Amino acid sequence: MYYVYILKSINYPDKYYTGYSTDLKKRIQKHNYGEVPSTTKYKPWEMHCYFAFPSQEKAIAFEKYLKTHSGRAFACKHF
Repeated sequence: MYYVYILKSINYPDKYYTGYSTDLKKRIQKHNYGEVPSTTKYKPWEMHCYFAFPSQEKAIAFEKYLKTHSGRAFACKHF
């Protein structure tokens, strides 16, 4: 499966990060160990929500959508 996830910073509750992975457990560990430069500043992170997709193409398309202005508004309203 392919996953799109939204992380929420524990220390900065207004900070979120959206990403894509095939291994959620390993990916959140990388975020929390500071191995992802774009999220190091706001660690530690907790899983806010995630979505599973059967195809890589659909997962990547959904991740890209969530990173747009309208996608962020959608996520705030529904998640």
